[in-house]
Amino acid sequence: METALKLLRSNIRQYGMFIALILIMLLFQFLSDGILLKPLNITNLILQNSYILILAIGMLLVIITGHIDLSVGSVAAFVGAVSAIMMVKHGMSFPVAMVLSLVFGAIVGAWQGFWVAYVRIPSFIVTLAGMLLFRGLTMLVLDGKSVAPFPQGFRSISTGFLPDIPGGWDIHLLTVLIGIVLSVLYIFMEWRGRLVQKRYKLELLPIPFFIIKLAAVVIITNLFTYVLASYKGLPNILIMLFILIALYTFVMRKTIMGRHIYALGGNEKAAKLSGVKTKKMTFWVFVNMGVLAALAGLVFAARLNAATPKAGVNFELDAIAAVFIGGASATGGVGTVIGAIVGGLVMGVMNNGMSLVGLGIDYQQGIKGLVLLLAVAFDLYNKNKSA
Repeated sequence: METALKLLRSNIRQYGMFIALILIMLLFQFLSDGILLKPLNITNLILQNSYILILAIGMLLVIITGHIDLSVGSVAAFVGAVSAIMMVKHGMSFPVAMVLSLVFGAIVGAWQGFWVAYVRIPSFIVTLAGMLLFRGLTMLVLDGKSVAPFPQGFRSISTGFLPDIPGGWDIHLLTVLIGIVLSVLYIFMEWRGRLVQKRYKLELLPIPFFIIKLAAVVIITNLFTYVLASYKGLPNILIMLFILIALYTFVMRKTIMGRHIYALGGNEKAAKLSGVKTKKMTFWVFVNMGVLAALAGLVFAARLNAATPKAGVNFELDAIAAVFIGGASATGGVGTVIGAIVGGLVMGVMNNGMSLVGLGIDYQQGIKGLVLLLAVAFDLYNKNKSA
């Protein structure tokens, strides 16, 4: 019991956000007369918030290093505009246009990373300038007009679904099977990790709590896939998100690069003395942010089926809020990919739930602002208490 309480206290932000997400979903499920958790609405939630979740993953790395990026919404809009010119105006095939768009994003990230890492201009100033610059370039590229429509293959990345097993099933059978396979893989990996911890005589979660944890994740996973299977199955964008989450979770937990990013955000001088190439690491974090901002811009353009001058407005604020609500520290050095995703889902469920119950946009903005303020205040409270 003491071990479980210790684990709970050490992960209070992360577990707290999971609990908060569940409570918020149950609240709006009740207030919306059961609409929130209907298969169609759950699918729409994923499609509507996919680009914010992509941005949140990149923003997490930026914030962990102790920086900020205010330009991601404008960069997403700019890349969406460039991709529209390539595909709609010049008839370029969408795979080539997507690769070139991601390269543009990397170049933008390198441009901003250079000023932050090597010239030592504060990231707030550099990315504020980038926000204005790329918003202006977006309007210039589009000449103030929307450009549409995109090819069907490109639109499918954001609006398409995984094909089902042939046979005319009443439910999307492949989605159900994927949920079962993921559950088995999760149990296997958790049990394997427990055996490794035991071998090295590390502190273990008591068996009853370990089983409860496994059961909770398996039940939630299969309920989620069943709900999706009741509509059209797994959206293509959800598969992309799953790959990104798995990749970045692995990088941040298991690689030297991930450890260096945390070290840089925790104490830059100490990290430099320990051999971390702090300037190079900062530079590549911004390059990564540029690529993910470009990807988010492509996903948004594909969902909208148009590139518009007003695309990406306030995307940066939603991404930053998602990261902080998900447990990242305002002073850097702390945060997880899963936490950022949960934070993004909290914001998305709140937006969707408040719209379903008829709250105006003025109330929605005010409530989201208060949630962000309380999340950061809670982080500082915990930090001061532990100190």
